[in-house]
Amino acid sequence: MDKLVLFNNATRNNLLNKRLGESKFGQHVKMLSNINNIYEQLLNLDVEFVIIGLPEDVGVFANHGNTGTSKTWETTLKTLLNIQSNDFTHADQVLILGHLDFSSELKTLEKLNSSKKKDILKARNLVDKIDSYVSHVIYQIILAGKKPIVIGGGHNNAYGNIKGASLALGHTMNVINFDAHSDFRTEEGRHSGNGFSYAFAEGFLDHYFVFGLHENYTSDGIFKILETSKQTKYNTFEALEVRNELKFKKELNRASEFICEAPFGIEIDCDAIEGIQSSAMTPSGFSVKQTRQFLNHFSKQKKVTYLHLCEALPTKKKANQVGKLLTYLITDFIKAVKA
Repeated sequence: MDKLVLFNNATRNNLLNKRLGESKFGQHVKMLSNINNIYEQLLNLDVEFVIIGLPEDVGVFANHGNTGTSKTWETTLKTLLNIQSNDFTHADQVLILGHLDFSSELKTLEKLNSSKKKDILKARNLVDKIDSYVSHVIYQIILAGKKPIVIGGGHNNAYGNIKGASLALGHTMNVINFDAHSDFRTEEGRHSGNGFSYAFAEGFLDHYFVFGLHENYTSDGIFKILETSKQTKYNTFEALEVRNELKFKKELNRASEFICEAPFGIEIDCDAIEGIQSSAMTPSGFSVKQTRQFLNHFSKQKKVTYLHLCEALPTKKKANQVGKLLTYLITDFIKAVKA
């Protein structure tokens, strides 16, 4: 599979910190031994979850955002591999597939200037190519009957997740998006702000619910689109947490009724979580506890198909915090599905 770099023993041993008397998550996860016939290998493997990394920030750059999301995959692995393996974490049901190698795209990105329209267009063309690789690997995983856990990267990869899942299942997908932004902007060339609008326009996305939109950062045009379409619904962070017009648990149930009757994906953008290093970090957002409760609620639904965690931006000082956060979210998903 083009661009796929398999997770292997060498990488695991380099990141794993063994302790006497302890059994670490990374010691029990599954790996593939070769890159041939990925679909057949996944089909015959006794695991339920497949973790795949998308270390890129091309889509973020193409959307005039802060780059750095390409570092999240390695940061997350360092923490994930070293948590405890026990009856709660289900490491034996997890395959770490590896990551898609976008190093050539990132090298190209280094030469581009986000203030130049010509360079933004080049970046958006790169995102279009990245889409094809992402959708292909997601297609293979879901076709084999497994649940992908996708570690980004930018939110541009929502498009590849939705397209790959839709093609594997043979019908449209629903999505619940925990996000400060709708990412439903115009089809002006691919970037991190229009993955859902492209998926919707191309017939891969059916029902779409945005949970926790920030009113200050959503245009009047986007609100009108979300309000007029029967296939889109939303709530705002301010209505939930500032004005208390809506109740968190009731909104979880309302979103469930709209989304969960058909196969659906869970998208979590770290921009929605207060104080977490991300491409558009917010000083006002949902707490980590609320994020985990949101994820637990939707992960327990029978037709959940994938989880995508994106837009985290690990700096040197905050890398450990980001790694821990994403690891909590990964294991929350696994625990809820297995419950």
